[in-house]
Amino acid sequence: MANPVKRHSRTRRNMRRAHDFLSPVQASACPQCGKFKLPHHVCPYCGTYKGRAVIKVEDLG
Repeated sequence: MANPVKRHSRTRRNMRRAHDFLSPVQASACPQCGKFKLPHHVCPYCGTYKGRAVIKVEDLG
């Protein structure tokens, strides 16, 4: 197996890891109820998708 000949500095290590982070969740507002939901998903609060009622949502309270 190949081993590194010279030690990599902290800067080079961190530059390599610069793209390994997690991206934040992109949430959009539901046009019906205004709460945040994932894009291209049914709203879990009101049950609508693209202006149509798709699922029945029980009262959470």
